[in-house]
Amino acid sequence: MTAPRHLALGLSSYTHDSSAALLVDGQLAGFCEEERLTGDKHTKAFPARSLDWLLTQNDLTPADITTVGYNFQPHRYLAAIAQLPNHLTRPSTRARATARARSFTKVAARTRSRLQLISQQFPNATVTAVQHHHAHGLYAFASSPYTDAAVLIADSLGEIQTTTIAHATRTPDGTYDHRILDAIDDPASLGYAYGAITEHLGWRRGDEEGTVMALAALGDPGRFRKVMAQAVRITETGFTLDPSLLPLRVLSSRYPRVSDRLAAATCRPRHPDEPVEQVHQDLAAALQERTEQVMLHLAARARRLTGAARLCLGGGVAANCVAVGKIVEAGLFDEVHVPPAPGDSGTAIGAAAAVHLAAAGTLPGDVGGCYLGPSYKRLALPAEPRHGTRAHRPEAPARFLAGQLADGKIVGLFHGRLEAGPRALGNRSILASPLLPDVVDRLNATVKFREPFRPFAPIVLTEKAGDYFTLPQPAPFMSIASGVTDLTRTVIPAIVHANGTARVQTLDHDSNPFLAEVLAEFAALTGVPVLINTSLNIKGKPICGTPDMALDCLVGSGLDALLLEGWWVTK
Repeated sequence: MTAPRHLALGLSSYTHDSSAALLVDGQLAGFCEEERLTGDKHTKAFPARSLDWLLTQNDLTPADITTVGYNFQPHRYLAAIAQLPNHLTRPSTRARATARARSFTKVAARTRSRLQLISQQFPNATVTAVQHHHAHGLYAFASSPYTDAAVLIADSLGEIQTTTIAHATRTPDGTYDHRILDAIDDPASLGYAYGAITEHLGWRRGDEEGTVMALAALGDPGRFRKVMAQAVRITETGFTLDPSLLPLRVLSSRYPRVSDRLAAATCRPRHPDEPVEQVHQDLAAALQERTEQVMLHLAARARRLTGAARLCLGGGVAANCVAVGKIVEAGLFDEVHVPPAPGDSGTAIGAAAAVHLAAAGTLPGDVGGCYLGPSYKRLALPAEPRHGTRAHRPEAPARFLAGQLADGKIVGLFHGRLEAGPRALGNRSILASPLLPDVVDRLNATVKFREPFRPFAPIVLTEKAGDYFTLPQPAPFMSIASGVTDLTRTVIPAIVHANGTARVQTLDHDSNPFLAEVLAEFAALTGVPVLINTSLNIKGKPICGTPDMALDCLVGSGLDALLLEGWWVTK
């Protein structure tokens, strides 16, 4: 008689970046972000399509699921009520104090309702609410190869926490210990501050912080350095926000996040259609500089509190690759790990890990990969997949693709399992030669339809990375901005951003044999084992998770061609 399987499902849903992850007997069977299957970027919808894929792939029904982990705990929002008297007594927070407490109470009630909805979906499962930062931290550590590490989580908001420092250890038999040693609660929030100024500068909060990070390289941080130092104050144990500049958070879009005083000291709000001026660049630069300073301060505190030689980072702020690069450069730790999905979508894996840990007493097996989603290896295409396109299957597709790239083509690549996280890691990518003199302008203007100052990331074979990048460790998930060598500046300056860095992805043969072969073939043709690798999408759309989405991207953009599961599709 076959022993029953333990099926642990993790969910991120109803807030933003919905996703689902499934552990089968402690092994990660799959993970998918719902936006990749629906086309609705940062969707908050229940991850129905992701769940359907997970269940179908594993021959399961919802009734088979035994445990479900959800990535928020409703009662923890109520801690905001205890803050109310303090906020009422301070002139700078009094006006919003009651509205804030009410908004957190409402979200607590909504979260309880969401847990009830989830329970109805899985009639035989125990549904557990997992503390948000615990889900972040579990995923950040479990996805690393470390047995002992500091775990620093920084985001906009968990339930009430915004920043936590923990010490995590595990033994070969899976015994796990995770202790949060320090926590910073809202209203002190780096993610809130960065999102507030992102919105003030005319980009979408919760989506386009990366655009502001790129813009920062063009500005002078000195112009608004004092303002940002006042807005985000470093303290002995962390940081605080000045509510006269970044007003007290209320969980409602009706309450602006930047005060009139901050606008008067910097610039008026920029409309998205208005041109980007020097003042916007300078404010972005000051914001980015302060974020780096605070993250370095928190990382140093994590080292002191834990004594650990390695650091795991998670939360939305961990997507700030320039700040992560500063931590690596500082040499505070021997190595720094950021999982492929550090934001809220990744907490689905953390929530699944939490309920598995509670049931089995051990951490789940390897959850550290990035190629975790649906694949379409048996895809069949007609000769004309879309009107005006043609498809055929070339022999030796890796060599063929390398030759097309060397000839100057910009090509979409869709193969294998869908990546986890916000960055294309080689399976849903747009590839181009970094040797083309106009490649950045062409990619931004005619393919991605995005701002001209946005840089493009390089991908390089791990064994060749030291020739082109100064990063002292691997970067398999494109999480760290690295310095570059003189060879890079001379031969492939297109991949160097204005701040002298590149958000590199290092690739080894075992993790992605096909793309490693493409890089080797491209190197044989050009002498350079580096390609530009950006996500297979256009501005405002999620990474293409399905063949139909990839074909739409080809037809609706300036891509020259698409290699779609071995099919070469051209317009």
